[in-house]
Order: sequence, then structure tokens, then C-alpha cells
Amino acid sequence: MREFLTIERIEASKRLVVERTRDFGEIYDLFSANDAASQSDRCIQCGDPFCLNKCPLHNYIPQWLKAVSERDLEFAFKLSNEPSPFPEVMGRVCPHDRLCEGDCTLNDGHGAITIGSIETHITEEGFRQGFKPAFGGITTNKKVAVIGSGPAGLSCATYLLRAGIAVTMYERADRAGGLLTYGIPNFKLDKKIVDRRVKLLQEAGLHLVLNCEVGKDISFEEIADAHDAIFIGIGATKAKKAGISGEQAPNVYAAMDYLTAIQRKNFKLSYEKKFDFKDLNVVVIGGGDTAMDCLRTAKREGARSVTCLYRRDAYNMPGSQKEYKNAMEEGVDFMFNVAPKEIILGDNAQAVSVEVIKTALGAKDESGRQKMEEIKGSEMRIKADVVIMALGFDPATPSFLAENGIETNNWGGVLLNPATNETTTSGIYAGGDCFRGADLVVNAAFDGREAAKNIIKSLLR
Repeated sequence: MREFLTIERIEASKRLVVERTRDFGEIYDLFSANDAASQSDRCIQCGDPFCLNKCPLHNYIPQWLKAVSERDLEFAFKLSNEPSPFPEVMGRVCPHDRLCEGDCTLNDGHGAITIGSIETHITEEGFRQGFKPAFGGITTNKKVAVIGSGPAGLSCATYLLRAGIAVTMYERADRAGGLLTYGIPNFKLDKKIVDRRVKLLQEAGLHLVLNCEVGKDISFEEIADAHDAIFIGIGATKAKKAGISGEQAPNVYAAMDYLTAIQRKNFKLSYEKKFDFKDLNVVVIGGGDTAMDCLRTAKREGARSVTCLYRRDAYNMPGSQKEYKNAMEEGVDFMFNVAPKEIILGDNAQAVSVEVIKTALGAKDESGRQKMEEIKGSEMRIKADVVIMALGFDPATPSFLAENGIETNNWGGVLLNPATNETTTSGIYAGGDCFRGADLVVNAAFDGREAAKNIIKSLLR
């Protein structure tokens, strides 16, 4: 350990741009055992590790780095899979530059340890060698329903099953995974990775009910009567609007509708052909990871041009710098410091361009972020055959929430007791994006884990 003076930071190698933009395969290669051990050797084993503290799950990062450095993969696998329900997913999709790697002590002149790539290596190599997370089987007479199979729901189910509690999971889609399956493209997260975790949970006793929308195909009351507790992890699927003229045009789409359609296409399922953007000029409004996913997907789908409009500069983009860099490499055009003012419609009421105005960053507000100011007289138009809105999401509020005393706030987020993850109705818990609004996968996983702990305390006390 502490070899940071002699060993430089390395990142996982990527497929060549000309190759990777032809398909939806993952772009990053896995670390070899030697690369993982070498990077782990750089860790200085801080007494108060910032990386662990910055991780929402408080993963045992210094501990499993030490195990990898010592070539003890089995111990590293156990350590990595203890506080995290699916570390091989987190290693791929977490914005490490904003979390663990962003707070690595070695950032001060030496370059952070490549924590995400090592995290992925541990579980992938562990699976290859036959290791599996431990589940002891269903050992109690308690039953919990999980509504939604996204990261929060899968996380909650993982820890309930580890405690021997039976879990039935209800998912309205045809596949489990929620955002992991239909919201994150394959080039970031191969769906075989998600399927493998779901199968592990099924082997541990999970009963998965697909194509079943609560409140439509089955009543919430029926679920409540058959279970000792319920966890709600239905995500945030209501797309935010820009509030500008023309955004109701038929060729202006919500980001998640586009990503879901293309994922269905990749699954060789039926999908709406209006989302075939080959040879079209695609404009994406937004600067987060979902915007990057749309931009990079459109490139792979053969769009003539792909342009991102963001009202601030590159430094202030909310998404991961890694994803921005990948999009740049793949030929996406970025226009910074422009704010959309109107979507211009043609004679057929279709969007033909986006009118924007240039912006500048001014004085800082109360939060410390610079205010955005528009520059008068700087309007211009960007040609667009299709426009994708990637401005974030709010929780949908199905009727069964209010009907069962589950209160929400003014933007639709489920209200929770922060100490117990319980909603305003006893015995019903929630977490993830339906509570936070659109947020990181790792935060949804944290919510699911903590809710499971509180459910276990309540049921097995």
C-alpha cells in the first residue's frame, strides 16, 4: 500500500470511438487482476477515509482496496457486497468523480484511486470464480411486498431476503430493474448485469410479479392484506417541462420515453417507430446524465447531428464529467450558456428549431451557486428535426397513495419519517426517487437498504 508516488492513476481502457458508436455494448473494459491490485496499492489507508464518508452507502472502500492489494479477492467480494446490494452496478453508473473518487486524498496532486473500476472488478471477477452473495433462505413467517423493481426496490428486497423474510415484488413493466433496465443505456450498463442480480434474488426466495401495475391489475388493499409490511419504490417518471411555447409539438419528446423505446428496440420488442432518429438533427435540452444518455444513444442510432443545449457552462453541468467526456469523444456537439426560449414550429405544427438566448453567470446566490443571467438581444435559432427534453423528473402520484393515507409534498414526493423510512401510514415504507425526486442510483439503493433495516426491526423485534 501507499505506492502512490511510484504508481500513477490509470483508468479502465475504453473501446475505440469508431467501434463503440456502432453498437450499444459497454464501452469500458474490466480491470485485470494486476491493474486492480496495482491501483489498490496506491491507497494510503487514511485514518478518516474521505472516500468512505462521501459514499452514500458508506462502502468499506479502504478495506476492500487493502484486500485487493493483498490478492484476497474472496474477502474483497464479501466486503464489497455487504453494504451494497449490487456493487458491480455502482462501479459502472455512479458519478465517482463527484463521490468517492472526488474526495480521495490523492486528488491533491497525485490523482484519485480508480475506485469505480476496482469495485466493478471485484464483483465481476468474484462471480467468474464462483463466489455468490450469501442468502440463508426464508427462515421467518413474515412477508413483505415491494412495489417497484428499480434500484430502491431491489435494494430493499436484498436486505429483507438476507434476514430470511419472504418478499413479493410487483413490477408494471415486462422486466425487472426499473431505471436500471429501461432508463440507463446498455453502453453504460449491460442488462445481463441487472438480470443476474434479479436471478440471484429469485434463487434466494424473491417472488417476482411482472406486468402487474398496482392500482390497476391488483389493488393496493389486496397487497396490504396479504403482507406484513410494504415498501414503495416506484421511482420518478413524470418528466419536467421547460415551460416554453412549442414544447407540446409531436416531435418534442421526454428523455425517458426515448430511452425506453430504444431499449425495447435493443431487446427486439415492439417499440414506437417515431423514435427512430436516423439522419435527423437531434437537439437535447439539459445537462445531466440522462441528457448524456440521450445524446449518446442518438449518435448510435445514426442521427445526422446531435446537439446538447445547456444554460450554464461545462463546469456547472450536473452530470458526471466522465459521461460528458465520453459524449464529446463520440461526436456530440455542445452549446453552453444558452437557455431555450421557444420551440419554433413549422407549417405542420412540428418543431423545426429551438430559439435560445445566450446567458452569463453572475453573482452567487444563497447556495453559493452563480446566478444565470440572460444577455438581451442575443437570441438565435438551432435547427432541430426532433427535440428531447432532459430536464429531470418528478414522482408520479398514483391514486392508491392518497387512498391509503400516504401523504405527499407539493411536488409529489412521498413524505417519510427520516428515522424509520415509514410513510404517514403505519407499516408502509418508501424510498428512492418517489421520495427524493430524480436522484442517483446509489441514493435509491441506500434508501432501500435503510428501509429494509427498519422493516426488519419492526417485524422481528
